[in-house]
Amino acid sequence: MANSKTALVLGAGGFIGSHMVKRLRSEGYWVRGVDIKYPEFSVSAADDFVQADLRDAVRVKELIISPDSEPFDEIYQFAADMGGAGYIFTDEHSADIMHNSASINLNVLDAVRDYNETNNVNATKIFYSSSACMYPEHNQLDPDNPDCREESAYPANPDSEYGWEKLFSERLFLAYNRNYGIPVRVARYHNIFGPEGTWEGGKEKAPAAICRKVAYLPETGGSIEVWGDGLQTRSFLFINECIEATRRLMDGEFMGPVNIGSEEMVTINQLVETAAKVSGKVVQKRHKLDAPLGVRGRNSNNDLIREKLGWDYSQSLEEGIRITYAWISEQIKSRKESETTSKELVNA
Repeated sequence: MANSKTALVLGAGGFIGSHMVKRLRSEGYWVRGVDIKYPEFSVSAADDFVQADLRDAVRVKELIISPDSEPFDEIYQFAADMGGAGYIFTDEHSADIMHNSASINLNVLDAVRDYNETNNVNATKIFYSSSACMYPEHNQLDPDNPDCREESAYPANPDSEYGWEKLFSERLFLAYNRNYGIPVRVARYHNIFGPEGTWEGGKEKAPAAICRKVAYLPETGGSIEVWGDGLQTRSFLFINECIEATRRLMDGEFMGPVNIGSEEMVTINQLVETAAKVSGKVVQKRHKLDAPLGVRGRNSNNDLIREKLGWDYSQSLEEGIRITYAWISEQIKSRKESETTSKELVNA
């Protein structure tokens, strides 16, 4: 460990965090992962995984120090209270979302600042994962022409309290950089998806939800519920590309904020059709017009990240959905086999 770079991944039990742990380990980092929960779908690749509540400021101060009693080279801050449209846009969880996520970010920054000032060091670079949900609602009313350029963030008008908290926390990290010299990097993620992401329970994102619904249909096909009229637009970025872009941001000099997303904009109806295509099933849509939706249109604008980091997405949505659909189908198959075995044991 003494000769390797070290990283602390917060939110390492979640989707993006667990993938980042794997990537850093593959690069030779010594990694500590921290989350309130363990990864749901695989054993963490972290050298040290700590189950802890990051809303506890005292605990955070303990965790930002490596086992060598040295500061980490890098901290990746993915930990947040979040979920899909059914969780974010109903307003039933807004207070928890804002309180929990802001508390975590304040605890992390204060812990690093206090350690730096006490020990007269400034060795830790911090990545913060913001979201495209912080963009103004009025720039995303036209599903065919949304404006998500980085400079369009102000005048601010996010469409949810989740988006307001993300915008506040962006400013928080950048303020700690200006006032305390802490090196930070900020990215705005646009709908990241792929294997080992939440695919049921109310916190899943649209690609996983659609893949799940299609996967549960019989081989002959059938109909699935689609939220809204299906004409709302989005872009979706596969997890591996998200991790690559994030690592480039951390390794470079550009601070951000910067979009990390795909520019392949599709309607939700087209997303359903893509899932149907990879499944080989005939799928009809039943539109639920009173469902929570978020903004009417959203698409990443990658001009800035191409300019600053030389990065752009390369994988098509269909390729990513094919991989994700296969993984979710396998999850469903394994569950059914487990349930069948359990029933056989009960009846034996």
